[in-house]
Amino acid sequence: MPFQKFIEYLQLEKNYSKHTITAYQNDLSSFLEFCKLTFNESSVDRVHYTQVRSWVVSMVNQGLSNRSINRKIASLKAYYKFLLKIKEIEINPLAKHKALKTAKKIEVPFSVREMKLVLEEMKFDDGHDGILEKLVIELFYATGMRRSELVNLKTNDVDFANSTIKVLGKRNKERYVPLLSSLGETIHEYLVHRENASTIESGDILLILKNGHKINETFVYRTINNYFSKASTKIKKSPHILRHTFATHLLNEGADLNSVKELLGHSSLASTQVYTHNSIAELKKQYGLAHPRNQKKS
Repeated sequence: MPFQKFIEYLQLEKNYSKHTITAYQNDLSSFLEFCKLTFNESSVDRVHYTQVRSWVVSMVNQGLSNRSINRKIASLKAYYKFLLKIKEIEINPLAKHKALKTAKKIEVPFSVREMKLVLEEMKFDDGHDGILEKLVIELFYATGMRRSELVNLKTNDVDFANSTIKVLGKRNKERYVPLLSSLGETIHEYLVHRENASTIESGDILLILKNGHKINETFVYRTINNYFSKASTKIKKSPHILRHTFATHLLNEGADLNSVKELLGHSSLASTQVYTHNSIAELKKQYGLAHPRNQKKS
């Protein structure tokens, strides 16, 4: 495969997940196939920017969104940067490429009321399945972890003595998040049911189904969507919206942006700043209610 060195670099040096590496492989393979069919070119190392632009036009004509196209081009850009690094090429054909404009993705978090409705007023089954579903929701809201991080949690990641949870994030980077007492109670309750699971086939994985199998990301998505469909009219109801909710509610209550960055496992502050627009909206609302110059004269 022409991209083998690059894939090994992503695996061994960048420590990317299998899912991410597969996305890179698919994007590069798509471009190679396009070059073969359109330009009879079997080596993407020899292409020019005009050929890349032709690929972009082709994807636009196929109806792909600007966001999807930008992601594919980002894979190609990373590949050429790697080739420059190992001195396989002298000029990056994408050096001056500008990403296509995309509409800002506004993701609306759940309100405090909606969270209380699900966690405090909604009925969960008393058995294994019910407490597992409740724990999934509580974990997202109390820690802000990613879906992939949640499904891979291990029993010994939960440290009751020090009230922390160890989370293994992107590129195997570890971080510790506080274990709230309410979450700790739910975990203790769940662990009783976990001991009674028919056969624990998932070893030390924390979250398992009644049959002993590890939960998967589809199960997590369905759980979130199911309960929040009963509590919220928002269009998007996903694990990522719960992560978004965690960050927004912390910021609304005055949490420091850098602290939220660490809790989320972001590598840069820029990634965390996308969560601030809701906090600013809340701040404006409170400002408008509280500032003396904005009070109506009686």
